[in-house]
Amino acid sequence: MGNVIETAKLTRKDFMTDQEVRWCPGCGDYSILATVQRVMPELGIDRDNMVWISGIGCSSRFPYYMETYGFHTIHGRAPAFVTGVKVANPDLSVWMVTGDGDGLSIGGNHLLHILRRNVDVNILLFNNRIYGLTKGQYSPTSEVGKVTKSTPIGSADHPVDPSSFALGCNASFVARGIDVDAKNLSEVFRRANAQPGASFIEIYQNCNVFNDQAFAGFTDKAVKAERQLHVQHGKPLLFAANKGIRLNPQTLTLEAVTVGEGGVPESDILVHDESNRVIAQLLVNMKGPDLPVALGVLFAQPRTTYNDAVVGQKEQAKQQAGPADLSALLNSGSTWTV
Repeated sequence: MGNVIETAKLTRKDFMTDQEVRWCPGCGDYSILATVQRVMPELGIDRDNMVWISGIGCSSRFPYYMETYGFHTIHGRAPAFVTGVKVANPDLSVWMVTGDGDGLSIGGNHLLHILRRNVDVNILLFNNRIYGLTKGQYSPTSEVGKVTKSTPIGSADHPVDPSSFALGCNASFVARGIDVDAKNLSEVFRRANAQPGASFIEIYQNCNVFNDQAFAGFTDKAVKAERQLHVQHGKPLLFAANKGIRLNPQTLTLEAVTVGEGGVPESDILVHDESNRVIAQLLVNMKGPDLPVALGVLFAQPRTTYNDAVVGQKEQAKQQAGPADLSALLNSGSTWTV
């Protein structure tokens, strides 16, 4: 979050830079950038109080294309820079962009700590299940058996699920979106900005050069109605024309059922409670072909932010120690004269 202090109305154009956007034609990153640039003016945040920070990867070019302050940092270490910026100036609105390789491979340990600490920032993880910038090696989210330049006979690794990882790190906000679904992705961005703490957003992003149609099983127009579940807090988990998600009391697992004539009553359908981490984990773990992919805000439960805690400690130290005296500090304890 950031302080809303700008009075002049901004537009998408105000957040567009003069830099040439250099992604492959048809890349899903274009759609995400356009959605971000449309949503940012709605937040009413002065561009001088906004910072975009990235690591290394195709997605990490993002700061060049946002007319705000920004840093293009080093591989996997964006969370460290993000934490430093936010703690040093808590009034800034800080956004971080990373990919499944940058954020979950070399940067996995850093991502873990920014989530558990609950630093008040918004984290966008673009998941295309491949290393695109380095030309098509398998990534931490690639499926078992994925044939790439670095796994010519198929990957033997079991993939990590980004949203499940975030929940396991005790993230206070976890959401999912699709690169070309501007309407729902926009709402996720608004919600993330509104909630204090580390907001983690996994975005399914198509890499049409090195991993085209990786998510076609639930994003293709012919199947998306049957394969996508858009969750809303306090509303039953309904999808398609007449289907819903029910909690099986015997197995404590989720199952897709027909609702209405020939099926179960709507009262049997599970109601989404975004403050319930158990429900969120069940939704994250839903896999096809019988279950849809859960999208939207899966979990949101505010708690004390890291930057607020650090500022509180600083103020407490001031009260206990009194006014600071740098000269006295430097000449205290073990000192010597050369």
